[in-house]
Amino acid sequence: MANDRPERLAKLVGEQAGRLVLFARQRCATPEDVVQEAFLKLFQKEPWPDDPVGWLYRVVRNLGLNTSRERNRRASREARVTKDKPNWFQFNPDSQLDGQQATAALARLDAETREAIVLRIWCDHSFAAIGELTGTSAATALRRFRAGLEELRAVLECDTGTTGQAPLPAITQR
Repeated sequence: MANDRPERLAKLVGEQAGRLVLFARQRCATPEDVVQEAFLKLFQKEPWPDDPVGWLYRVVRNLGLNTSRERNRRASREARVTKDKPNWFQFNPDSQLDGQQATAALARLDAETREAIVLRIWCDHSFAAIGELTGTSAATALRRFRAGLEELRAVLECDTGTTGQAPLPAITQR
């Protein structure tokens, strides 16, 4: 099984790297570095975990948290504040949803709520998987997701001046 490790890792990188980078953005300013470090840790791990994808998400989350803490400590020591705004949405001129407004609205959410939304919508995790990853229950993950979508709808309606529901995804349980 160790002989096919490079092929298995290459497949995981192809399938999960983009999602992991998006996930890591929720916690740190250097998501590509965090994801790369997680893949290196996986490659070196003996034996490989039974669920390498779940393992990668946990490692990326922890590395992202550590990286963010280190950055915050450094910033406080240097007495300066950074105002980096990650861009979670790409601009699509055909979309009714303005990417900059949506990014700003998502950034207003608390980290746990934003994490649940990103894991569900862009990383396609089930609520059970989100709960396991974040150390909560599936019900808590679902509650955070629903509350976050409602808050996004309210903010986006206010920002855009529209009435009715903003074009956000439907809530599905799985």
